[in-house]
Amino acid sequence: MKPVLFIFLAAAPALAVDFDKDIRPLLQQRCVECHGEKKQKGELRLDAKIFAFKGGHDGKAIVAGDAGKSLLFKRITSGDDDERMPPKGGPLSSAQITLVQEWIAAGAVWPENAADKAAAVDKRLQHWSVQPVRAVKGASIDSLIRAKLAEKNLAMSPPADRRTLIRRLSFDLTGLPPSPERVEQFVKDADPKAYEKLVDELLRSPDYGQRWARHWLDIAHYADTHGFERDQLRPNAWRYRDYVIAALNDDKPYDQFIREQIAGDVIAPQDPQAVIATGFLAAGPWDYVGHVETKSDMLKRAARAGDLDDMVTQVITSTMGITINCARCHDHKLDPVKQEEYYRLWAVFAGVKRGDREVDEAEAKRNSGEKIRLTQELAATRAHIAKLAGDGLDLAGMVGAGVKGRGIDLRTGNLTTAKLGYHRDIQTNRLQRIEWPAEVKDTDRFVLSVFVPDGRNPVPVFAKQEVTGLPATSGHTWDVIRNGPLNAQRSTKIGGVDYAEKDHSILGLHANSGITFDLTKIRESRGLDVMHFTAALGFGADAGAAASRADFTVYVDAERKFQKLKMRKDEFTHLDIAIPASAKTLSLIATDGGDGIGSDLLFLGDARLVPAVEHSRLTAAEQERLKGLRAQAVKLEAALKALPDPAKVYAVTSDAAPPAIQVQRRGNPEDLQQEVQPGAFAWPRHASMDFGSNATPEGQRRRMLAEWITHADNPLTRRVLVNRLWHHHFGQGLVTTPSDFGLGGDRPSHPELLDWLADEFLRSGWSLKHMHKLTVMSATYQQQSTAQNDAALRLDAQNRLLWRQNPRRLDAESVHDAVLSIAGTLNSKMGGPGFRDFNFTEAYAPVYEYITPDKPDLLRRSIYRFVVRTTPHQFMSTLDCPDPANLTPARAQTTTALQALTLSNNEFMLQQAGSLVTRIENETDSREAAIRRAFLLCLQREPKTEELHAAVHLVAEQNLFALCRMLLNTNEFVYID
Repeated sequence: MKPVLFIFLAAAPALAVDFDKDIRPLLQQRCVECHGEKKQKGELRLDAKIFAFKGGHDGKAIVAGDAGKSLLFKRITSGDDDERMPPKGGPLSSAQITLVQEWIAAGAVWPENAADKAAAVDKRLQHWSVQPVRAVKGASIDSLIRAKLAEKNLAMSPPADRRTLIRRLSFDLTGLPPSPERVEQFVKDADPKAYEKLVDELLRSPDYGQRWARHWLDIAHYADTHGFERDQLRPNAWRYRDYVIAALNDDKPYDQFIREQIAGDVIAPQDPQAVIATGFLAAGPWDYVGHVETKSDMLKRAARAGDLDDMVTQVITSTMGITINCARCHDHKLDPVKQEEYYRLWAVFAGVKRGDREVDEAEAKRNSGEKIRLTQELAATRAHIAKLAGDGLDLAGMVGAGVKGRGIDLRTGNLTTAKLGYHRDIQTNRLQRIEWPAEVKDTDRFVLSVFVPDGRNPVPVFAKQEVTGLPATSGHTWDVIRNGPLNAQRSTKIGGVDYAEKDHSILGLHANSGITFDLTKIRESRGLDVMHFTAALGFGADAGAAASRADFTVYVDAERKFQKLKMRKDEFTHLDIAIPASAKTLSLIATDGGDGIGSDLLFLGDARLVPAVEHSRLTAAEQERLKGLRAQAVKLEAALKALPDPAKVYAVTSDAAPPAIQVQRRGNPEDLQQEVQPGAFAWPRHASMDFGSNATPEGQRRRMLAEWITHADNPLTRRVLVNRLWHHHFGQGLVTTPSDFGLGGDRPSHPELLDWLADEFLRSGWSLKHMHKLTVMSATYQQQSTAQNDAALRLDAQNRLLWRQNPRRLDAESVHDAVLSIAGTLNSKMGGPGFRDFNFTEAYAPVYEYITPDKPDLLRRSIYRFVVRTTPHQFMSTLDCPDPANLTPARAQTTTALQALTLSNNEFMLQQAGSLVTRIENETDSREAAIRRAFLLCLQREPKTEELHAAVHLVAEQNLFALCRMLLNTNEFVYID
């Protein structure tokens, strides 16, 4: 720190400071460069009264009457070079500092001038996008386009020919090429309404929803895995994708479509589709480690902050085109959106979490009731069996050597009552003999060994005895194998029966652990012969861990008698396994389901060895009764297994009492400021931005937000949507920044047309299909894309005025689907779980290894592809398929050598070129006919004379495969004219 000397004449009488003469010029000369209209360091402006007295992110810059509390005075008098202001041009003189001090001390009087008054008027409020939609009466798409062209003395290009139009229209509306037969039919159709009929046909096609759902899922950043480092599967996410497809095919009104996705479970809780729709809010990435696995409360808060930011950003950006997330750390730098307003939107979603939920709660309740009934009946039947056959030998008691709560340490074989935790450094596949305490008689030592299996190699369970068929494990484990609940076990119930109660027992086996019992010694000690191993199998994990998985396997000697893989934490089953008289060992093995050992608190209720009927000491009548009871138990077990799991969707779950939300200073969850109430931002001014209070139920907050977004007077929602449609029909929107209608975005090239479309959208009842038809029926859409117009090129090289149609390259999904369609291998099955064109290996960070699809199930439309966030599909990403971690309103379009190599040499392309050859050979009987068919299928046209000659030579010199491969690599195939 450098000493700075300031001289103050404290004894001198204070002089009256003239603000306009003494202070305003000083601020303009030394402060406004960094704290003015164009730049506001520290969020502080000193060029106008309204901002100067508001202060910046460090607090009040000017406290009238007290210079000592005014940050402005503190900073200009600081002796620290890093703090002193202004940073350039040297410090203020002592006289200048005295003027500032005396001005503040005298009350900081700041007479407003014209500049101050002008600054008080926020010009951003007049931005075009938030003004009311103005209907242009008597207009049309073509009249408004022609009017703009006329201003530049330009005209539209001629209409495209019919072959071009049907190809353009088919790819636009369905994402697939037209068949050669449909092309010829359309070309020869003399009906003046042939084009309109074609439009209606394509809009009715189920392929329409499968195509346009892709555009919506891009801005919903949908995927079938969580993302982040623990990129786990979301096996139930697909139902939301299917909802979007169905909603588009049904032409569900767009306002209803939006309301359902934000609050469908509140608006229509009995409608399964409305519940599924809320998968929209959960479609983005989710940090499993930050929310579940970390023990750090700070990291949990950071993960939750990211979660809420993602929800708010997705909802507002996708529907209203406002970059709301820019206000997370401070007031929006460009748009008039306050930081407090951003956190009011957080409060709307404060009670929302992501997770699997039942689609139909009534059905799930009925299913649950039936499961409870069957389980109770099964438990009663087993109780009767136990009463007749005898209680049998309790395996849990064998583990604890008769002591409740005692267990066997997998590392040492010692018996202990200590509650142990996480173990990772244990040698796997090593038999650990039991170190029995002296008080346990040799005749009661029924456990041979314990072990930690790795599943990758044969696992020894006894001397010279190995087992195979176990899934691979992490080799980590938790606690001990215990006579009683495991450390951290939350529940002791299976199927409504509490196995911690009297006359019941619990054998706890956390993954990854195995135990082998000595059947030979058990027989010798207890006089048993043929036995049954019976138990209830379930988990003691928290209900929130239902999505994680674990496995359980039973071996008698080396023979696998039972295996349940990837068992959910909300599942259970009953075991009844016959053990022959010759069996020497019984091994019980719990493994981690491939997703780590978290929450794998597996336990067996009433694990017992009981004598078989024919080997018990019962009368003939009692044995017959026992047989009947066991048959009844088998029927009940089958009925339980036959009960379908309730349909689930990865969507939103609600907290009854959402926590209060506070503004976070600079977006830091550890630096909380004032509390906020649920609401929105004031800028559009179309309806109240208040959504109740922090006492308002969570669902009602979302419902009010949904109504606010879809309000008929909201100027943004309709403009944003019709612009998105225009973008996909023309390659660029009337506003070229489809998700930014704020001051940082583009201005519309045709504002009157944008409003005319927005007004027509409302008049149509929010019908998307109506807007599609209106657009593609226009002469503007039907123009040639290859027309030459030098004057237009000079004036409008980017074609913002739409003097021609824009040639567009097919996106990755359309290339994939078109290749399958042309090759005749496309599986047109709709809906259901996505196809997994990869080998999946469970690990802490799952491994996804893509394969070349070679089965019909893997040759479906790409909308049904199981989308992995952290492992992009190389073929798709090379063709600019976006990262699903991000909202993608407009896809990047690159041209790279790798794309050419991929289309030419990728195994998928080679395989499909081969299938195309087979198709053509089956449909033709000569070389020339085969060549013509190849052109018709790939390019929807006959070959030109010179092309035919060249193709004949190519096929003769090489083969038909070479021609098919070449056609699938032409610009004409991958571009729509």
